[in-house]
Amino acid sequence: MEEGSSLLKNLSAGLRREAGIYPTWVVTMLAAILILTIAGDILGNLLVIVSVFKNKNLRKAGNAFVVSLAIADLLVAFYPYPLVLIAIFHDGWVMGYLHCQLSGFLMGISVIGSIFNITSIAINRYCYICHSLRYEQLFSGTNTMCFVGLVWAFSFLAIMPNLFMGSLQYDPRVYSCTFAQSVSTLYTIAVVVIHFFLPITIVSYCYLRIWALVIRVRRKVKPDTQPRMKPHDFWNFLTMFVVFVLFAVCWAPLNFIGFTVAVKPTLGSLIPKWLFTGSYFMAYFNSCLNAVVYGAMNNNFRKEYKRIILSVFQLPEGKRNSHFAVYTLMPCFTFKGSVKCTQNSETSAEDNSTYKLPATRTTGPASSATCSFLKTTPLLFITLAYLTPSPAAVRQVCWK
Repeated sequence: MEEGSSLLKNLSAGLRREAGIYPTWVVTMLAAILILTIAGDILGNLLVIVSVFKNKNLRKAGNAFVVSLAIADLLVAFYPYPLVLIAIFHDGWVMGYLHCQLSGFLMGISVIGSIFNITSIAINRYCYICHSLRYEQLFSGTNTMCFVGLVWAFSFLAIMPNLFMGSLQYDPRVYSCTFAQSVSTLYTIAVVVIHFFLPITIVSYCYLRIWALVIRVRRKVKPDTQPRMKPHDFWNFLTMFVVFVLFAVCWAPLNFIGFTVAVKPTLGSLIPKWLFTGSYFMAYFNSCLNAVVYGAMNNNFRKEYKRIILSVFQLPEGKRNSHFAVYTLMPCFTFKGSVKCTQNSETSAEDNSTYKLPATRTTGPASSATCSFLKTTPLLFITLAYLTPSPAAVRQVCWK
């Protein structure tokens, strides 16, 4: 332990003696990207978890893996990423050997857990769409929880060898304690194949089979011909397919670099530093993307996001009713004299009540430029809604 800590201190000290390993603007950009990633990771994945537990339409067997994937992404946001940020600010690792090993260990569990959960989601979607008659038996509540437990058990087992191989080391190029690709050629190849290429192959097979079924169903002339796919089933599949594609795109550069260096170590010195660093931070950024995909492509997630956020920022009842009515995060703002907005037709049955503001006297036409600006500036709109001294300033606010 003391020897490892001493080596780590020497490496960090050596880094500080290097004159400008990165220009100031690059360091600032890396810090900004990581701060954005941490914020998006925490807020987005907490929204995903709360949405699944609160919305009965989302409490399905397949979404157990979605929650598990969100937890895997949260692991890095609460501990490893903040330590990387500290290393960026100090231009070297100052947290000691134990934190280095622990952060690298958790980062590895998060990555492996993510790819294993994405693989499980693909298998779940494949069984649901292509083997629907056996789906309820395969993915019963008990079986699903067992599968989730197995995902995490395999994730822990897969990362354990790193503790004994000494492959978790601080890399000054990416300011983090991570898997050292040069420790063992065979081990690095095994890691890349088992943790990336094999899962990607399984997921690709599942989604190709689903796409084949989708194309076959859409070419059917008779509407009653089996098999059939409901629109929401297709969109659920498409959502998870996009999640998979984003993960593959974000992590592929880093894994290809690792595989190349393992096969031919002499190429390691030829890889540009900017490419190596960019591949790492591109992989880091993936942890905050899934929640955005769910909200953009899944109506149930989108509605639950709205409810959760509005419940957090809700005004007292009297003030809210006198100033504005809230429906979602994308406002349609109309001043007096402008065209009225209507409530979104997609509102669910339990939320179909009509919100009306008291009529106000019109004093003149609204500025179309101002209205257009406010439509594209939700945060400014919310601020104005809170600070407006009188409801006479607003004709009506509706949310699409």
